[in-house]
Amino acid sequence: MRVRLPGEGGWATVREHLVERLSGAGAGVVEGMFSRGLVVGADGEPVAPDASYVPGMYVWFHRELPYEVPVPFPLEIVHRDEHIVVVDKPHFLATTPRGSHITETALARLRRELGVPELGAAHRLDRLTAGLVLFTVRPEERGAYQTLFRDRQVRKVYEAVAPYDPALALPRTVRSRIVKDRGVLAAYEVEGEPNAVSRVELVDRRDELGLYRLTPATGRTHQLRVHMNALGVPILGDPLYPVVAAPVPAGEFRRPLQLLARALEFTDPVTGVAHRFRSARVLEAWAGLGDRAGQ
Repeated sequence: MRVRLPGEGGWATVREHLVERLSGAGAGVVEGMFSRGLVVGADGEPVAPDASYVPGMYVWFHRELPYEVPVPFPLEIVHRDEHIVVVDKPHFLATTPRGSHITETALARLRRELGVPELGAAHRLDRLTAGLVLFTVRPEERGAYQTLFRDRQVRKVYEAVAPYDPALALPRTVRSRIVKDRGVLAAYEVEGEPNAVSRVELVDRRDELGLYRLTPATGRTHQLRVHMNALGVPILGDPLYPVVAAPVPAGEFRRPLQLLARALEFTDPVTGVAHRFRSARVLEAWAGLGDRAGQ
């Protein structure tokens, strides 16, 4: 397995990063890989356990992967050309390998199914969130697409099902400062200069639930989930907001987070084509209510 060390992060050593990245491998597994010389650099030489972390550095290693419960939902391909692949990701499927999710990820599935080992993710979607994800075919072009997201040149639109509150004035733009500490599951808001901006609109109402359109102008971790919770209408099925629940057992797929990345719009930085993609998925909590709008 080849791993490129991320450009951002506070890891002091390569070992420290791999211990966190491969946390699902079990205690002592990564340390054992280093002690046996199984982690090597570009020169083929073993990487020392205390080797300094260098952003962008590649390391290679082999390890036996633990069994992962298959995510029993299809990964639909929305668009494919020689530069990009856009997929409609199901709930519960991670975007890229991390922790205990290695083979059961969108990236691993696509590499196997399409036979494109150099495929890479231009951005990430939470494992519990369904919807559109953009992958790049050519490594040398990946930076151009990642820059679109970094520079906020991609319009992303989400849909969510959450409680309906008649006292909540919508539409509105929510601005706050969100912090996510490493090793802590939930993000939280603090005083200070806003770093997270979301547009929240009520699209429809059925019984005590509302269908919301969420348009983020920034991309903080769990931003939409934090903002909806702060408004007093936490997204249905959220295991972190407002209260961190007990971990969901492997193979439990009955309560998906009712959040969907519905649309992606951007001008292709390589071809100049104006792309507009839309997810065909349906949020089951909303579909299950039937046609009772406004009741």
